Amino acid sequence: MGYPIQCIGIPKTVDNDLPITDCCPGFGSVAKYVAVSIREAGFDVASMAKTSTKVFVMEVMGRHAGWIAAAGGLAAEKEGDAPHIILFPEIPFKKTAFMKRVKECVKKYGYCAIVVSEGAAYRDGTFLADAGSVDAFGHKQLGGVAPVVAQMIKDETGYKYHWAVADYLQRAARHIASKTDVEQAYAVGKAAVEFALKGKTAIMPTIVRTSNDPYKWKIGSTSLARVANVEKKMPASYITKDGFGITKRCRTYLSPLIKGEDYPPYKNGLPQYVVLKNVPVRKKLNTDFKI
Repeated sequence: MGYPIQCIGIPKTVDNDLPITDCCPGFGSVAKYVAVSIREAGFDVASMAKTSTKVFVMEVMGRHAGWIAAAGGLAAEKEGDAPHIILFPEIPFKKTAFMKRVKECVKKYGYCAIVVSEGAAYRDGTFLADAGSVDAFGHKQLGGVAPVVAQMIKDETGYKYHWAVADYLQRAARHIASKTDVEQAYAVGKAAVEFALKGKTAIMPTIVRTSNDPYKWKIGSTSLARVANVEKKMPASYITKDGFGITKRCRTYLSPLIKGEDYPPYKNGLPQYVVLKNVPVRKKLNTDFKI
């Protein structure tokens, strides 16, 4: 139409499922939150496992991509550490194998800590948490997979359980943000403005990993056409052969993204955040304008 407008897409999805860019701003902090949470919950359950709760299930975001669930695996640094099982959207759920692993963990470690992605599904594509309805985008409405998995275990084994859904908490936990993530978020935002000032359009700034050890990165760019409607899922090489954990290769990828702390200022014991005014912009078009 010849209208002088530019479009610079800035990567932003905690699910880390955008292609081309090494990672997405937001993901590193969610990953840190999930890893810390399952580690702490694991200690809690372990302390009471002999006489009480033996199973803990933590549900995290990720409808089709298991990056956030995989991040929970970072908490397990040695044999027996939580989480003992991770359920990925990329791996079809097999109840028999899953139950066998749960029982083995309880017998061997005294308890079983599980991280499950909201999109965990059976081989036919049916979500474990399928609520039977769809949202405005036509996506299946998920009713919460953690209670489904927990009840499944209870029915099969009789183990006492607890479950939790991280939901918005995992993506809103700025108080425990990854310093690496914060630096990358500012960097892609700055790059987007610079691209626009240079007259560029229909592109997205990307994060390019140049080294794993030490971890180094730089800003690159790609066309929006290569990004739109493309979903980056977990590579098979990042998931253990049994489908319940992460590989060394996955750990190498994830570990640098949660490094460093970047605490916000605190006042009276609470973090202080910038609050936007959110003032509406004056409309430029007539209210009866139609396309």
